[in-house]
Amino acid sequence: MTTVLLVRHGRTTANSSGVLAGWTSGVGLDDRGKEQVLGLGLRLQLVPLATVVSSPLQRCQETAQALVEGREGVVVQSDDRLGEVRYGDWTGQALKTLAKDPLWKAVQSHPSSVTFPGKDGEAMAAMQGRAVAAVRQWNHDLGPDATYAFVSHGDVIKAVLADALGLHLDQFQRIVVDPASLSVVRYSPLRPFVERMNDSGAPVDGLLPPKRRRGRKQSSDAAVGGGAGAGR
Repeated sequence: MTTVLLVRHGRTTANSSGVLAGWTSGVGLDDRGKEQVLGLGLRLQLVPLATVVSSPLQRCQETAQALVEGREGVVVQSDDRLGEVRYGDWTGQALKTLAKDPLWKAVQSHPSSVTFPGKDGEAMAAMQGRAVAAVRQWNHDLGPDATYAFVSHGDVIKAVLADALGLHLDQFQRIVVDPASLSVVRYSPLRPFVERMNDSGAPVDGLLPPKRRRGRKQSSDAAVGGGAGAGR
């Protein structure tokens, strides 16, 4: 099964000041964010990565570089489909101001209906479509035995997780994805398995590729009763 590590970028200057950065250029990690991604990179060192695919935005590129540090032959590849939601006229505004906009309630309760205002405003449903398409394509290109990382943004990762969980986009606000958190999805031929969400410190031993037993095919079946856990 292809294993995708969904990594949100570390904390930024915009996060700490309560501003919706969107596609604003020059938004990098703050000191806390740099500490977060350094720790995550060290924690993931024992997990073999086929590649690291990142949003083109600076905060994600900085995070992705921390993941490839010390990995010979592993480079960061950019994919615009992992970029932040294009928030249009909301970009650069304070969240406390946006919370007074009538559209805010729709973003919270009915995001599938939302298209952000302005000439470059994006529909939330379109964002989910491009992000999920990116996952599926990279899964196909890298193959069923690959483990790789996607470095992206909170709403984008939440949308991918909602798809993997079989949730309608209108339910994705129930998912929490903190800065520098790790979420993990294994994709089998029949269904995705969501193994972690919003992990900020758990051991990663269970993410090592399972040993292939001769003559035994990998199963797409869920473990009835819950199974024995990641030790498999």
